[in-house]
Formats: sequence, C-alpha cells, structure tokens
Amino acid sequence: MNNNDILRRLRFAFDLKDEEMMRLFKLGGYDASRAEVSDWLKKEEDPEHKGLVDVRLANFLNGFIVDKRGKKDGEEPQAEKKTNNNLVLRKLKIALSMNDTDMLEVFDLVGFRISKHELSAFFRNPNNPHYQPCKDQILRNFLVGLQLKYRPKGDESDQ
Repeated sequence: MNNNDILRRLRFAFDLKDEEMMRLFKLGGYDASRAEVSDWLKKEEDPEHKGLVDVRLANFLNGFIVDKRGKKDGEEPQAEKKTNNNLVLRKLKIALSMNDTDMLEVFDLVGFRISKHELSAFFRNPNNPHYQPCKDQILRNFLVGLQLKYRPKGDESDQ
C-alpha cells in the first residue's frame, strides 16, 4: 500500500476533517498546510495529487498516537525517515491501545483469519528469525476492519 492510500483510509475510518488532519500532523511534529493535506488525499489520477513521503506519514501516525494516548514525558518522538507496513500496524496498535486480541477482533470483522502467532511476528525486531513483513493485503484488511469498527454503519459518503 502506498502512503497516500493509508492516509485516505485512516481519514475515512476515523471521519477526520481537514482541520483535524492538520492538527494530527502538527502533534506529530510537522506543520502541514491545508493545501498539502488536500493534495495528499487526492487520487493518483488527479493532476494536483502529491505523493506522501514516509517521514510525513510517520509524523501523522505519531500525532495520532499523541492524540489518542496523550503526550509522553521526555523527548518528542522523532518521525522515522523510512516506514513500512509493520511500522504502520505497530503505530496504529499503540495509538488505539490495542492488544493482540483487540487486533484479531478487527481482522475478524472483515473475515480475515490470522493467528496470534502470525500477528506477533509483525511486531518483532527485523533481525529476529521469526519476524515477518506485513504484506499489503494484511494492512489493507486491518484498515477496512478499523473502518467497520470506528465508522458508523451506513456512512459511506466519502469513500
């Protein structure tokens, strides 16, 4: 999945307006303008579309964590320069205060079966022999599950 798709799906799942998106980016350490947010949310076919670089997605996800969990004592977390599906999944898990069971329930909402062992492999250190990269299909199913869990039923106006 590309970063713009992830951002669009999170915006839809949590019904985030432009001002809220800008606020989350700011909480994550980047002062995004309304024009930037708008360009990142546009479809690839749109000539105004701009690609969302990894560090900006990390800023957004860090802001999402701060918004949902509160500011942590000590230094501000620095946005990662490189992101991947594993990192996105981890940050969403943290932001939403989910444990493995909560995450498995989100996967169940879309009928996607994954074991607790398979799920834990996504959160291991990449040097661990049991580490598994999170494939696009898995992250996509999780994001759709979040939409089903957090977005009111029948509210399909934005998608």
